Amino acid sequence: MTALPSFHAIAAMAVTIAMFIAFARGRLSTEIVSLLTIAVIAVGLYFFPLEGTKPTDGLTLAFSGFGHYALITICALMIMGRGLVVTGALEPAARFLEGVFKINLQLGLLVSLLIAFFLSMAVNDTPVLVLLLPIFVALANKGAMPASKTLIPLNAAVLIGGMATTIGTSTNILVVSIAVDLGMPPMGVFHYTPIVLIAALVALPYLWLVMPRLLGDNRVESEDTVRRFYSRLRIGSDSDLVGKDIAAILPKLPKGIRFENAPEGVIQQEQQLSLSGTHQDLEDVMRVLQGEMAPTWVTDRIHRRSVETRQDINVVEMTVTADSRLIGRSLPTSGIADLYGVAVLGIHRPERLLGEKRQYSGGGDLRIIEGDVLLVMGLPEDLREFARSDSLLVLDGARELPRRSKAVLAGGIMFGAIATASVGIPFYGSEGFYLLKMPIAISALAGAILMFLTGCVKFDRVGRALSAKVIVLVAASIAIGRIILESGAAEWLGQLMSMGLQHLPAAAVLAAIMLFVTLLTNFASNATAATVGTPIAFSIAAQLGLPPEPLILAVLFGCNLCYATPIAYQTNMLIMAEGSYEFKDYIRTGVPLVILMVTTLSILLVMSYGM
Repeated sequence: MTALPSFHAIAAMAVTIAMFIAFARGRLSTEIVSLLTIAVIAVGLYFFPLEGTKPTDGLTLAFSGFGHYALITICALMIMGRGLVVTGALEPAARFLEGVFKINLQLGLLVSLLIAFFLSMAVNDTPVLVLLLPIFVALANKGAMPASKTLIPLNAAVLIGGMATTIGTSTNILVVSIAVDLGMPPMGVFHYTPIVLIAALVALPYLWLVMPRLLGDNRVESEDTVRRFYSRLRIGSDSDLVGKDIAAILPKLPKGIRFENAPEGVIQQEQQLSLSGTHQDLEDVMRVLQGEMAPTWVTDRIHRRSVETRQDINVVEMTVTADSRLIGRSLPTSGIADLYGVAVLGIHRPERLLGEKRQYSGGGDLRIIEGDVLLVMGLPEDLREFARSDSLLVLDGARELPRRSKAVLAGGIMFGAIATASVGIPFYGSEGFYLLKMPIAISALAGAILMFLTGCVKFDRVGRALSAKVIVLVAASIAIGRIILESGAAEWLGQLMSMGLQHLPAAAVLAAIMLFVTLLTNFASNATAATVGTPIAFSIAAQLGLPPEPLILAVLFGCNLCYATPIAYQTNMLIMAEGSYEFKDYIRTGVPLVILMVTTLSILLVMSYGM
């Protein structure tokens, strides 16, 4: 008969359940629930400290998450991801996947899921997601599937792939190491890979076809509200497209691009093409056609000043007000470039005003009227001066142009951080040369610092890379994990479970162990689940006369089934801000996947080990 849990264990389980209910109901924001959870733990342990501890030790436990290596790792990974975005380092990979998505959205998602799965088998799953995350956010901005419909399936594919090898996640290594300490023989890298591959085949249709349908669309603007800018593209004399037929170029352009005066024949040197499209469409056209949408001398001066002053180039949208001196003028006669050193890339005319002035025919002859929206490129100070002097209203949605000169550098830093964490760096010691693996926390932090030192990420812009919601959620989850472990709640649950498994068939025993560990990993942490679950599984195997290896694998698999809550694993938190996810999104999509994987893996373990 198992003794009743201690007062602290009961309280720890109650706080965990209350936090889960508060997250699931969604009436309070994630930040508020997280901070309340930390406060309850801090106050409770101050007045009712754990046995053998002081009141101040409880405060240390409650707030330890804010200085925990897991939080530092997540923040560092966010910063490195920001560096890849602002330098445009991932544009080649994004263009490849964009091409696949253009063929078919479902095909694009399937290819992406397979890439994520197989990459995470060989590389630690966190760096894999960090690499893919900004690519899919960029793809969503370019008209592919919204990030909210792709990031959770992508994260699940990464986690399943990481489960397939002993080096896929740090938790796998931890479980295998504890099992060896308990007397089991060591497992090879691909010891149980076939089991996971079969389970992945079962899970893939759910990730690909069902999960996106369970998630909402987080895009703020619909296609009807996106502004269309009219512009004139100037083909440079050094463009590779000079002499090529325009019809051959059209398939490479974004679908939203529309030529106002359809060009005929081959592209000529210094030819000007009148077209319209969204801000993103115009950027893509400039890249594909190697042209400029403003006089070259203006854009060259802006880029030169950006290098000299070490300021980012911004592109902003400005509305022409009734007091503006620009009303009635065309762009060539406005003197904007000479006066302010900024470049107008295009003009948007609201639908309600198109009837007042003729449709734009492409070029500088368009007379600016009140209500027009200008797409303007320049340095921040010059843009502010232009808006102030010419009575323009700056709209939301300012964007920084990628610092492409540092793209290779940012990519190299990210590759180095991933390589040192997953493969290792050559090191010479007493036993000769060998590969020394760095903890992901160290390699990620070093990579983030290098991003700052090299200027890939500006220090004053770091706030854009971080999410307050994720930070307090990580801190709260770490506090919950520690109190569950140190109060004895995890140990009591394990003892209770072992008593109830005596008369169950082998498949049910494996499923129960896997579900127990899954519960721990989704509400505490992977490390807690591995540390608590592995010895319990080994003990249960001895008590029930079962082979220990399948039970240890049930623990390992359960530690990786962390789909049902955002606090279960750091990659879940990394996608939370970018996907605009709520706690209930993880529950809605993750619980069915957990049930599917537990059932499949339990059956496969029984079949593989002849139980």
